[in-house]
Amino acid sequence: MSSKSVAPSTASSMTQPPTHPSPPNATETQKQVLRQFRIVFNAVKTHFRQVEKSVGIGGAQLWALSLIQQHPGMGVGELALAMDVHQSTASNLVRALVEQGLIKTAKSEKDGRAVVLTVLPAANRVITKAPTPFTGVLPEALARLDPATLKRLDRDLSKLIALLEADESAANTPLGQL
Repeated sequence: MSSKSVAPSTASSMTQPPTHPSPPNATETQKQVLRQFRIVFNAVKTHFRQVEKSVGIGGAQLWALSLIQQHPGMGVGELALAMDVHQSTASNLVRALVEQGLIKTAKSEKDGRAVVLTVLPAANRVITKAPTPFTGVLPEALARLDPATLKRLDRDLSKLIALLEADESAANTPLGQL
């Protein structure tokens, strides 16, 4: 197989712009990395669409529901910790799941100020029908990376986030809610 590439004809390159244009003067490596981000984002988006289409709730709601099923009686704070989200985000997820009749809240018998969460029968039907992984495809893939690769990825993404001057408050928002 030849490593030479054939340049597109001038006419066809003028009439058919690239599907995903790259920044002007981008290196091949920059283009490849950008394509890889597109693949990752598409995989995440596709999984969340499948979840919503299959069971009618969002990916973050499904993850919360599966955690509550696995840990009956957990509180909102415990849910927030398990999902690595802000407590207000967990509260919003709980409110939505209650409104949909999938979980119930009750005062803790041990501490009357605390609220405990329990799944209702409808939740079991949703979880049974839902595509896995409940946490989402990206957390699942990250969990399968070896420690050295994960540390390198963390370091490299930290540099990218700094260059983007990105709002780091989004770090505790579930991907399914972005």
